[in-house]
Amino acid sequence: MEALLKEAFLDALKATDPYRLTAKHLPPWRPDLVLAVGKAAAPMLQAALDRYGEVPYHLTLPKGQKAPGLKAVFARHPVPDEESARAAEEVLSLLQGLSPRARVLALVSGGGSALWCAPLGISLEEKRALTEALLKSGASIHEMNAVRKHLSQIKGGRALLATRAKVHVLLLSDVPGDDPSVIASGPFHPDPTTYAEALALLDRYGLAFPGARAVLRQGVEGRLPETLKPQDPALRRLAWRLVGTNLHLLRAAQRFLRAQGFRAAVLSDRFGGEARALARFHAELIEAIRAHGVPFRKPLFLLSGGEAQVRVVGRGRGGRNLEFLLALYAHLKTPLYALAADSDGLDGNSGAAGALLTPAVWEKGLDPRPFLEENDSLGFFQEAGTLLRTGPTGTNLNDFRLLLVD
Repeated sequence: MEALLKEAFLDALKATDPYRLTAKHLPPWRPDLVLAVGKAAAPMLQAALDRYGEVPYHLTLPKGQKAPGLKAVFARHPVPDEESARAAEEVLSLLQGLSPRARVLALVSGGGSALWCAPLGISLEEKRALTEALLKSGASIHEMNAVRKHLSQIKGGRALLATRAKVHVLLLSDVPGDDPSVIASGPFHPDPTTYAEALALLDRYGLAFPGARAVLRQGVEGRLPETLKPQDPALRRLAWRLVGTNLHLLRAAQRFLRAQGFRAAVLSDRFGGEARALARFHAELIEAIRAHGVPFRKPLFLLSGGEAQVRVVGRGRGGRNLEFLLALYAHLKTPLYALAADSDGLDGNSGAAGALLTPAVWEKGLDPRPFLEENDSLGFFQEAGTLLRTGPTGTNLNDFRLLLVD
């Protein structure tokens, strides 16, 4: 059964390969410039180059990924670095140099928020520190990006404002709800959030950062221009399409399991909230199915996606999927088979894609409490021996959870 869970995850990744998803939706015209950014940027760009031949392009990837035969800027993720700033500066320069007759094809996937970093009014060092603090705060991706967009010269639609060219965007979504303004912080899309909301979020999570606060207050007072808004005439130059989502990934796994003769249900692709609360919900659902056969009859596989958050208070290592599994283990008395992983192959700072729960983990009798207290989900699954390691997968379709209720 453990092998089946892994095979379902890997088969779903294969079925949602970014090259294939992109190739199906490329526009019929030849672009004057192709911009590709994010964890899936290399295969998305390769699909475009195979269609159009040699065209000018700019590719930005996370450090650690590979792009054979392609010229790329490799920047740090999830916390930006000097290469992130260089990539953003180069992209803005390319966009500013285009005529109104030019056409840009932008291939955008998750991870772009860190990979294109053009700080507005603050230093790169403060932007890095603020990003780290937001990551540990438990803020949702929507909240994080509301702050980052208002401290950036490229996010929140400002990349579109930087050019006179027409822009066609293909998006691979890594956010619950698939909001294009949130994917990679929406460099070409209108932003519904405001400076005031960004400032309120710093208050909500107790983040000082006087430099960032000063910039946000200037925006609130009208001394800085807002991000791109839905009524802006620049949007007449924008066309876009979602080519891959978390639901595509979950449906692919569901088809695989059904082809093997199993029943499988997709709960939702939009689960968010704190990872431990999400684990509690799944545990209660599992117990209801086991005890009463509602809302599903057992046996069956449950699939869910989205993106949980972790409020880091300990000194351990891990990620939201490992934290989810550790909390699920703590809630359940009866063993089960489960897998939770990040589709990009790297769950938080764990170095693993995720992990599995199996009856053998319960047999070890590990106490989850000290690991939860230290946010050390990585340490727990190292002791359990069930880490799932894939390395970077070259895609980013958010989280993948698969549980067998029998």
